[in-house]
Amino acid sequence: MSGKTCWLLAIIFCLLSVCGCSSPPDTAKVTQVIDGDTIVIEGGYRVRYIGIDTPEVHPELEPFGMEALEANRKLVEGKRVRLERDVSETDKYDRLLRYVYVDGIFVNAELVSQGLAEAKAYPPDIKYQDYLEELEAKARQAGRGMWAK
Repeated sequence: MSGKTCWLLAIIFCLLSVCGCSSPPDTAKVTQVIDGDTIVIEGGYRVRYIGIDTPEVHPELEPFGMEALEANRKLVEGKRVRLERDVSETDKYDRLLRYVYVDGIFVNAELVSQGLAEAKAYPPDIKYQDYLEELEAKARQAGRGMWAK
């Protein structure tokens, strides 16, 4: 192999590793809100929020499912979000597992605080689980969202 070929291959390799073509972004614009705890970001990546569970809207609408969807939509739709990984990259449905932040708000925690999501541990991704459980206890005590009497 000639020196020119080696240099060319080295440059191509560096460019491919720098562009991060195969790895998901740390920040991205939200292109769609699926439900209270799932979004789609640029590049077509589906993102599932870590540490929480919201009532479903599909296939059947559960109580507070629409409220959770609308709250999530107001927080992130069309906005640039920061995505934080814990231990796992994806779940069994090939969705990215992330903690999501927008405009200085920890979205996972905000939904729990509003009583529109419950804290739910999915080991090994439990970095903020104690905090989310504290917020759920406060939301329950205050009777917010789905915890209303």
